[in-house]
Amino acid sequence: MTETSNEQAASQDAVEAADPRDAVASIAAVVESHAEEADRTRRLPPAIVDALHGAGLYRLLLPARFCGAELSPVIYLQVMEQLASLDASTAWCIGQANGCAMSAAYLDPDVADRIWGQDPRAVLAWGPGPATAVVDGDGYRLTGKWSFASGGNHASWLGGHAPIVDADGNAVLTGSGRRAERTMLMPASEVEMTDTWDVIGLRGTGSDSFSVDDRFVSHAFSVSRDDPAERRNPGLLYLFPAMSLYAIAFSATALGIARAMFDEFLDLVGDKRPRLAKQVLRDNHITQAETAESFARLSAARAYLSNEVEEIWHDVNRNGSLTVEQRMRIRLAATYAIHQAKAVADTVYDAAGATAIFADNGFERRFRDIHTVAQQLQGRKGHFQTVGAYMFGQKADMAVI
Repeated sequence: MTETSNEQAASQDAVEAADPRDAVASIAAVVESHAEEADRTRRLPPAIVDALHGAGLYRLLLPARFCGAELSPVIYLQVMEQLASLDASTAWCIGQANGCAMSAAYLDPDVADRIWGQDPRAVLAWGPGPATAVVDGDGYRLTGKWSFASGGNHASWLGGHAPIVDADGNAVLTGSGRRAERTMLMPASEVEMTDTWDVIGLRGTGSDSFSVDDRFVSHAFSVSRDDPAERRNPGLLYLFPAMSLYAIAFSATALGIARAMFDEFLDLVGDKRPRLAKQVLRDNHITQAETAESFARLSAARAYLSNEVEEIWHDVNRNGSLTVEQRMRIRLAATYAIHQAKAVADTVYDAAGATAIFADNGFERRFRDIHTVAQQLQGRKGHFQTVGAYMFGQKADMAVI
């Protein structure tokens, strides 16, 4: 076998060594019992973070050579849905951290080993924001402020994305003539965090802001995300851009939230008799029809997403490449799943009546969470137009796929 084949075989052995779905089940009680605390304090409690580390869930998409699972997108989708059914904020942080961990496949191996290989509790978080990186010797002087850093409060490293300029402030261009941009990685202990995450849903993610002013970052601790020229890991997983894995993770999160709300509704309808009503909910014809339709809608969206991910992963394993069309298929299935899940969540929330508005049931927090998921980048309805335009032969918008 070649060296590449040996690495891929070792990666597969690592994935098969432990089933992360069993790991999620093993920490379910911890996550569920601390979910309200996460929502109230606006960050994951130490008990949840410890459980996630113990279960290896921060390392699902990390290369095997750095003690990661290098998990297939097919199983990853299932894990994310399962975790989201317990708590959406926990799932969101895991989805974000794993997308960030994929950058280990692009970094100098010694740097990636320092960040992840030597630290079993390593977590990288990042977010968008205005910034500038000025070339300075073998590195950059970085100034900026970044927001939406999900899980940043328990991260060991933070990443700041920035366009590159020279000492005179002129944009540095790539070989193809595009503006050069890189993500600078910095120890979280050296970065100033600002509490800005006062929102209605996914409150437990603690997606606060962070900033630096004229901080030096060496080139080795920077990465051009998803740039094939910088990819150092031969694993087929890393043919997928992080955006595709974010789409899979966060659409699975929406499905997990909706399924948990649907199950909660099934438990409710058996006994609830709305005020002034003559029937319990389960005997109401409208409720019966909406329940069946919601189940079909959620199942269809899940099957569509799962089938697309499975087919594409099979093709990537066979052909050793990922096409633009396949990335579009992931984008479409993920966006569709998010909005179908939101529709089902709205239906069962409405049907549950006044019961759903109280914080001590399984509806209220999840309702806020799924509406927040749909407001994020992955839930933009504009993605339908992006895919539709591509289907009509227009140039692909690579930034969102």
